[in-house]
Amino acid sequence: MNTPDSTTASPGDTLSPTVHLIDDDQAVRDSLALLIGTVGLRVMPWSDPQAFLRDFDRDAIGAIVLDVRMPGISGLSVLDTLVAQGVDQPVIMLTGHGTVDMCRRAFKAGAAEFLEKPVNDEALLEALQHAVRQHVRSRQHHEADRAARERYAQLSEREREVLGLIVEGLTNKEIGRALGLSPRTVETHRANLFGKLQAPSLAQLIRHYAALVDADDAAGSGGVGGGSSAA
Repeated sequence: MNTPDSTTASPGDTLSPTVHLIDDDQAVRDSLALLIGTVGLRVMPWSDPQAFLRDFDRDAIGAIVLDVRMPGISGLSVLDTLVAQGVDQPVIMLTGHGTVDMCRRAFKAGAAEFLEKPVNDEALLEALQHAVRQHVRSRQHHEADRAARERYAQLSEREREVLGLIVEGLTNKEIGRALGLSPRTVETHRANLFGKLQAPSLAQLIRHYAALVDADDAAGSGGVGGGSSAA
């Protein structure tokens, strides 16, 4: 089985952001790996783009540095494959023979940056550090969204109805009239859903769950019309 080229990374580096470096020129891989390592990023060099596509860790935090011109498959084709597979690591393209059309194609395909060889060290490091920070933020937002969906799924149908009306700005009395409930019962449902959703305030509740309420209503699985709900 093809594996990444040998690196100086140690087992303790596994929690560090990883930069996958794909270039068929060993001298380029060695020099760039040394450079990238100076800012504390873990480097995984690959000489074979096909092996990279097959074996690299898609769950890792980091970025991808990808040469445009390689034998067998171009960097742009690799980029297209990554995008089609839903890979979210930012991709920085490198080329020694860049053209305006090639640059345009790379950005249109989803590249985070396009740099020409010989690469300016400062420009590459700045682009990589920005890409890694961007990826960390993206993963954090994705994890927060996933957790919010899981908490929302724990609500009862009645709690979802109450939440929908809270998001619309109704008071407890108005919610009670809309659902045929006493204000005390509404307050109980309200307290329960705030606890399940781990929302410390009304503003946070609306910020994190209004979109889920809208999606639920659009799918026809929520809303006030569900008159068969238990109080």
